[in-house]
Amino acid sequence: MRYFLEVSYEGTAFHGSQVQGDLLTVQGTLNKALSTLLRRPVETFGASRTDEGVHAHCNFYHFDEAEPLHPQFRYKLNAILPFSMAVRAIYTSSKSGANARFDAVSRLYRYRIYTRKDPFRHQRALYYPFTLNRELLERTAPMLMEYRNFETFSKRNTQSHTFLCTIFQSRWETVGEELHYVVEANRFLRGMVRGLVGTQLQVARGRHSLENFRRIIEAQDCTLADFSVAGHGLYLEAVNYPEGYLQELSLR
Repeated sequence: MRYFLEVSYEGTAFHGSQVQGDLLTVQGTLNKALSTLLRRPVETFGASRTDEGVHAHCNFYHFDEAEPLHPQFRYKLNAILPFSMAVRAIYTSSKSGANARFDAVSRLYRYRIYTRKDPFRHQRALYYPFTLNRELLERTAPMLMEYRNFETFSKRNTQSHTFLCTIFQSRWETVGEELHYVVEANRFLRGMVRGLVGTQLQVARGRHSLENFRRIIEAQDCTLADFSVAGHGLYLEAVNYPEGYLQELSLR
């Protein structure tokens, strides 16, 4: 049986999500906990890779297990996992060969910014005490949906074979005292969301015109994008699958 785990984690506790040798990562921690609980080596496969410091309200990992899971499997697994991550739900899929990564139809990210120093937002959002032109941000965000090639916003040394992405929504919104950038796409490139955010903020600070922002997109040159915004402002908020793809199990 192939099982899907819906996982949330606090990203500053890990060196990214993907296994990287002996470094502490989300996937490595999950593999170790599952192996301890099931008393055999377990390898998981993730839906979306997140960089060091990036948080997730929702990421998915699948793994295979021949035996039915214990009724308290989720409780037992969470008892082994550190407080920086949690399994929120467990699912199966009716699709043969279901895959957490390749069957996802979209991912949704949210980047959080605050402008007044607040110790309770430290490493939970980006402190950015600069004057921003909100009107320009309202124009840059939808402009991105006109394009499909996002090579400009992909860091180098990527394993991607294509830079084509379809962005379904791209917008800035005010949430309480914070400014959020929300973007949903069928796939994301390495460092893409942070590049989108950082470059738009440069426009809002008057360092690029809207015309130059468009030229930056079309140049397909990652040296023109700004990837400097911190990972701890970014949240993977949702991984979406086709309707009826997952069936939640009633496990504690």
